Amino acid sequence: QVQLVESGGGLVEPGGSLRLSCAASGKFFSINVMGWNRQTPGKERELVATITQGGSTNYHDSVKGRFTISRDNAKNTVYLQMNSLVPEDTAVYYCNADVQTTRLSRRSYWAQGTQVTVSS
Repeated sequence: QVQLVESGGGLVEPGGSLRLSCAASGKFFSINVMGWNRQTPGKERELVATITQGGSTNYHDSVKGRFTISRDNAKNTVYLQMNSLVPEDTAVYYCNADVQTTRLSRRSYWAQGTQVTVSS
């Protein structure tokens, strides 16, 4: 019913920047919290940042001051601007959205993931 499609991943040198996008499509009433998570093979998935419908944000300590999460409610899209990237940021990044799909149904959806590699 709801799909999330990511874009913007790639290979970047340390100190560089990337901008990830995640667009929601389908039939739903509203999107509540949206967020970004990341996972490296052999490690547990880590919450990177979240943003509410009203724009309140939260960040993992490791990305504070370097990453910025934002959203465009008119486009049902969430962004993650990543600056001052370091090799430790290398991971598959997953977009997540908490969606009010009907009057009584609220579900969480996940995007397919996009690879971010920070290496010299």
